Amino acid sequence: MSDLRAFITERAHALGFSVVRFAPASGAPGIAPYDAFLAAGRQGQMGWMATSRPPRADPRQLLPSAKTAVVLAIDYAWPRPADPGGLTGKVSAYAWGRDYHNLMTKRLRRLARELRAEAPGTEGYWGVDSRPLIERAWAERAGIGFIGKNCCVFRPGETSYMFLSMLLLSERLPADPPLLRDHCGRCRRCLDVCPTDAFVGARQLDARRCISYLTIEHRGPIPLPLRGGIGRWVLGCDLCQEVCPHNHRLTATAHEDFQPRTGHAWLDLEWLLTAEDDAIVAHFQGSPIKRPGPAGLKRNAAIVAGNLGDPAARPSLRRALEHTDEGVQDAARWALERL
Repeated sequence: MSDLRAFITERAHALGFSVVRFAPASGAPGIAPYDAFLAAGRQGQMGWMATSRPPRADPRQLLPSAKTAVVLAIDYAWPRPADPGGLTGKVSAYAWGRDYHNLMTKRLRRLARELRAEAPGTEGYWGVDSRPLIERAWAERAGIGFIGKNCCVFRPGETSYMFLSMLLLSERLPADPPLLRDHCGRCRRCLDVCPTDAFVGARQLDARRCISYLTIEHRGPIPLPLRGGIGRWVLGCDLCQEVCPHNHRLTATAHEDFQPRTGHAWLDLEWLLTAEDDAIVAHFQGSPIKRPGPAGLKRNAAIVAGNLGDPAARPSLRRALEHTDEGVQDAARWALERL
């Protein structure tokens, strides 16, 4: 079986995965903090997190024969393009390039096909983010890294900018040891930098206050007390990763598919506020930026315009008032009042 493990590792690297680790597919790492998160209602509008709990607590519901969890990561940290200034807003680094869901799904499917050809009869179940698996907890168990105080997985001294995916297998393969140290120590830079106070404590996130949640997952008007803290973030937020010492000298090599597309690291607010919805959908086809939908992006752009305080945004904001979505209208009115 060590030969099969070597085969999986070699093929995964050949397909572009940065790191591959193995863990026994027993128990349910991460389920206790997950349940505490749900019990406190910190998931906000993400109701799917509660409905998808059963297989997260028992991965054998996904693959009854599961004996090994293969955890795979792809690095994505490219240098941020220069700030163009003016009426522009920031995008989280994960969304500068191709949609990682599509890219990693295709690679996992190919890996699963090659694995079945190499070891006929092997059963598998793969997942990328949207599948009911607590990837970060499995990544910690498999020794990819440790979960930091900002709830991200870090490879100590290397990076936290990585996408995670999993492959459950019916074969029992040698496991990697988990990291046993807390590499955060007394540092709390990630907790202190958050402008919306989204961290209840170390490794305790209230998604309802998180800029990434508010700009991507939340639907409708964003709560008034949190709008100023959004700053220039039109989509997502990297603040708690940017300040982490483990990311100050990135040694990981990012995958070429995630290098910044032109105009994707900084978004033109005036264009977002005035463009037709269909044009926005077409423009961001194949990009994670499409996730909030045109209404969500317009709402976010209006809030950022209000935070920038540039009177030049007034015509675009007035145009946004004509949009049919209540959240867009509300954000545009708020921004115009601030201006």
